[in-house]
Amino acid sequence: MSALPATRESTPEAALVPILSFAAATVVAHTYSEVNTPSCAKPLNQSFVRDSPFRGVRSSVIRKSNNPLPMDARIKLAGRSMLDVGCWMLDVRCFPLLLLLLVGCKGVAIQGEKEARRQVREVAGYYRPEGRKPDLPVLTSQSSLSNFLTYALLNQPQVEAAYFDWLASVERITVERSLPDPQLTFQMDIQEVVTSLMPGVMMNFPGLGKLRAAGAVAAGESEAKYFAFKGASLVSAYAVERAYYQLYFLEERIRVNRENLSLLSSLASLASAQNEVGKATLQDVLRAQIEQAKLEAEIANLEDSRSPLLAQFKAALGLQSDQPAPPVPEQLESAPSDLTSEKVLESALARNTRLKEMESDVRTAEAAIALAYKARMPDTSLGVMADVKMIPTVYRPWGTVSLPLWRDKLAAEVARAQAGKRAGEARLSGEQIALAVTVAEKAFLYRQASRNLELLRNQLLPRQRQSLEMARSGYLAGRVDFFNLTDSQQTLLRFSLDEVEARAQREQTLAELSLIAEGMPVASAPMSAPAMSQPVTGRGMGASGGGMLPGGPTPKPSPKEGM
Repeated sequence: MSALPATRESTPEAALVPILSFAAATVVAHTYSEVNTPSCAKPLNQSFVRDSPFRGVRSSVIRKSNNPLPMDARIKLAGRSMLDVGCWMLDVRCFPLLLLLLVGCKGVAIQGEKEARRQVREVAGYYRPEGRKPDLPVLTSQSSLSNFLTYALLNQPQVEAAYFDWLASVERITVERSLPDPQLTFQMDIQEVVTSLMPGVMMNFPGLGKLRAAGAVAAGESEAKYFAFKGASLVSAYAVERAYYQLYFLEERIRVNRENLSLLSSLASLASAQNEVGKATLQDVLRAQIEQAKLEAEIANLEDSRSPLLAQFKAALGLQSDQPAPPVPEQLESAPSDLTSEKVLESALARNTRLKEMESDVRTAEAAIALAYKARMPDTSLGVMADVKMIPTVYRPWGTVSLPLWRDKLAAEVARAQAGKRAGEARLSGEQIALAVTVAEKAFLYRQASRNLELLRNQLLPRQRQSLEMARSGYLAGRVDFFNLTDSQQTLLRFSLDEVEARAQREQTLAELSLIAEGMPVASAPMSAPAMSQPVTGRGMGASGGGMLPGGPTPKPSPKEGM
């Protein structure tokens, strides 16, 4: 990021610049000009009047009364007097105050700040030890899914951004609960000479309990940022697992299509042999070649779809476009299958990061209500100034008190905070309802995929393979035409692809349920969608994506169906 241009603003700090510049000039002059500041070297046990830098001022006034000086000489004389005063301010007796201003003070941390910093130490120990990114695990095609998840957690920019947003919110707690900075004041009266010189200090004190209430509000916001960071970590894990399953089952679909292409090639050879002996027509051969061409195009489309899926997987791991592509895992690691909808919902209600974030928002609103009531407490300012031109020195203490008179304003602040709390409670209730709906839908998709997978593996696929062998024998015997033979082959292809889709839907839905139980925000998972995004392929060219299964679209009848 480019640095923002400096701007001139009318702030208290900007108002102190001339004063601090004058003080710095005084220190430099005192350090490098022993002739002009002889009084600084005097021992402290001498009388103040004898060592006072104002002795020269009184002499100049006497000389002025006896023999008036030109204006430029008077200005020089006043500057010499101011230099002497600055030297006096550097006296050893001022060292405690200067030391206090230079060293500074430290406030008392509130409970929410202590808890937030404890969480920062725990998380930073493994996420950013010593403030830097730890060594990433080496990824290979044999790496486990946990290695890919760890890599993404440590390398994903979105997770890192959420982490530093949380750290910034923790530091804001200290800012909000701290007293305002003290202010140095300076006043000087000048007629023909300096008649009064009054440095001082001023401190503002917010009303009783305001700083603690403001710190509680910042602590609530920081807690919400912490759960947002945890949610970003789980979303990153979901993106990795989704791309992981997409790549694996893409290879499975390519494998199934290649097996069927080999089967179709053998059927084409069979039709050609039958045509040569006069038992089949050339139409059978052409039909086999057409089906081969469509299946080859399907395989080409599937292989081409590997590129965008690899890009998704690469992005999920937090890799830049100019970095090499990650290895594709060869082994499938299934999520635990002992989850029930009741168990997932119970765990999600207790641990879901989005719900925790909203609960923190409600607590922040409660702290904001307390802060709004504290607005009725007046603020005070206390200060003291010393006229060092007077002998003895004259001290001028002073103070101010704010008057919170605008009752409609105070009532509006309280009403706004109460409305914010009610809005937060309503959002929390709505999110709990949405979570229950999402868990119910995901549990249904998981059960549906499991039933379809069992049906395909135990009944449909074995029987369809048997049906294909019977159709092949009947074709050789002349009892079955080539259309019914290829239809049996196409049905076997559809069932094989349906089996892959059912496995993909089951695994991804199971992964989503596991992450929701761990606390993943429900907005990260699609409410009701196929288990994996389909690549752009020729689905209507002979393949079927679940069309033969319950819950899928009804397949179009073949030309001979219904005859």
